[in-house]
Amino acid sequence: MAKFPEADARLFKNIFVDKKTKRKIRAHPLKVQAGKVKGRGKGGSTRLRPKRKK
Repeated sequence: MAKFPEADARLFKNIFVDKKTKRKIRAHPLKVQAGKVKGRGKGGSTRLRPKRKK
């Protein structure tokens, strides 16, 4: 967890993780929810989750 809001936004805002390839993707949440954002690589799935805050 970041100590100040700017770092928190840089690390977690608009960052999603592909559930298949585990790669990080920066995208707008509404596009992710609509299924318009695909994962990178050969899989190319639309199954994304937000990055976890540990």
